[in-house]
Amino acid sequence: MIYVLMAISLEVSAQKAVVASLNAPASSHTETPAKKDKPKTSVKKKKSKNKAAVIKPCLRVFYESHCLSADSACSPYLYYQVYDWLGTRYKYSGTSKNGIDCSGFVSEMYKNTYCIDLNGSSGSIFHQVKPVEKDSLKEGDILFFKIKKNQISHVGVYLGNNKFAHASVHAGVIVSDLDEKYYKRYFYKGGRLLLD
Repeated sequence: MIYVLMAISLEVSAQKAVVASLNAPASSHTETPAKKDKPKTSVKKKKSKNKAAVIKPCLRVFYESHCLSADSACSPYLYYQVYDWLGTRYKYSGTSKNGIDCSGFVSEMYKNTYCIDLNGSSGSIFHQVKPVEKDSLKEGDILFFKIKKNQISHVGVYLGNNKFAHASVHAGVIVSDLDEKYYKRYFYKGGRLLLD
């Protein structure tokens, strides 16, 4: 456990250093090297298909902006996992950082945080949990939404303080609030995994 926390701490420190270096102003004392004469060639440059990387704020700042604290979490590793997946685009039936859907995201969070395999759609995950009312939700509980045709069609992971992480069709992996009008309207139930 100590080694896992140390590895997480190193990863978070590395992410903070990268963000700090990207946000640092360029030095005004940099010198540009003298240009060397190169023979002109007719080689065409290929346009890069990669989009610019999404720069995430440091973990602590991100969670504080959502009135959450990874330091006081029951399972800080859940917070680290969510943070690591932030900004991953939505892809129906996706299960990787190249694209993921809501049930795939919840499955990844449970696999990487609790070493528990969850498979299937949001509706099938519902049959693997004990229903929990909204006022009894705890960190790590799974949230279910009935958006399409009054069937469970969306799922997320509860973080605390009315916030949850999920893979949104339009925004990818994000943290939202259960009191947002849209989610308040379609929230169905929370669920706690039945452990044998």
